This record gives sequence, C-alpha cells and structure tokens, in this order.
Amino acid sequence: MAKNYYDITLALAGICQAARLVQQLAHEGNCAQEEMSVSLRSLLEMNPASTLAVYGNNEANLKMGLETLLGVLNANRQGPGAELTRYALSLMVLERKLYANKAAMNQLGERIDQLDRQLAHFELESDTMISSLASIYVDVVSPAGPRIQVTGSPTILQNPQVQAKVRAILLAGIRSAVLWHQVGGGRLQLMFSRNRLFEQAKSILAHC
Repeated sequence: MAKNYYDITLALAGICQAARLVQQLAHEGNCAQEEMSVSLRSLLEMNPASTLAVYGNNEANLKMGLETLLGVLNANRQGPGAELTRYALSLMVLERKLYANKAAMNQLGERIDQLDRQLAHFELESDTMISSLASIYVDVVSPAGPRIQVTGSPTILQNPQVQAKVRAILLAGIRSAVLWHQVGGGRLQLMFSRNRLFEQAKSILAHC
C-alpha cells in the first residue's frame, strides 16, 4: 500500500513544532504562543476525523513545524538544527517505549480524558492546565523510557513555569509521534525517503 506522505508529513511537522517550542523555551524562557496553543490542543483531539483535524484543521497552524522539519531534514550534525533533530528523534523513541507499555498507554488515555473536567473551569493555556499536562508527562511518559535531555540556559531551565511548559509541550510531541505511527510513519522513511518528506513539507508550506 502506498504511504500517505501528506499525513505522515503533517504528523512529523507536529513533532518538529513541539521540538522547536521546547528549544525556544529552553534558550529564551518563552515561546511562540499561537504555536504552543496548537500543540497543546492536539492533546484533546483523541478521535480526530483526519490528521489535519488534530492541528485545528489548518495547515498554517503547523507552519513553524513544517519549517523546522525542512531544517531537520537538511541539518548539519552541529548547531541548533542538531538539537532539534535530537529532540524529534528522542520523542519518537520515547513514544515507541510508551506504546509497548500497555498499562502506561491506558493510564495516559485516562489522564487525558480527565482534563475535560478541568477545562470546564480553566483555559488550556493557563498555568493550572499546563501544570496538569506537565504532571501527566512526569507520572506516565517519563518513566516509560529514556529521558529527553533538554539543553539551554541553566537559569531559565530552573524556572518551574518553564519546566512545566517544556513538559506539557513534550507531551504534545508524544501525541504527534503516536499520530505519526498511526498514519504509517516509521524511522526508515527518515533514512530513505527524506526527499519525499522534504518535497511534501515544501508543498504544504507553499499553501500556508
């Protein structure tokens, strides 16, 4: 069966958008707000009608992720691109470990379902909700596999609010990694189909 490179590229852009937001937070202490909202909202789309529905049904919502993906596919082994590549690959590895752990996957689903109750009272981007998302990451995702080492300014990374945002966004990155596998994504494509992915990302960006 032919792979659906459109959906695979969207999900990869979702992973890359999370990676870029984490990088911004770690180095600058803040990140692009609209893009963060798109990533966090993807966590609430557990039974989407389409891949694009996970990201608000708008390709432009993934512009940062698509641009980051182009950079990652072209990246040198050093510099900011290498950091983004490491985050993206780490999210993929961690998602596979989580996926193999049925108890953790069930717990993750239950914890995300419980967010609805809080969302009746708080905005998704509020500190309260970001803390809740961060604690899901710490309790369920982190123990499942290798820790994702976030590098940046040590002073910024000691800030509890920054830490919570980083974890909430990593959780969103895991959501995109789950989606990536669901639509037929796999590590081999990153090795052997880079040009296909690159062209597909460029063509989606042209509409953004």
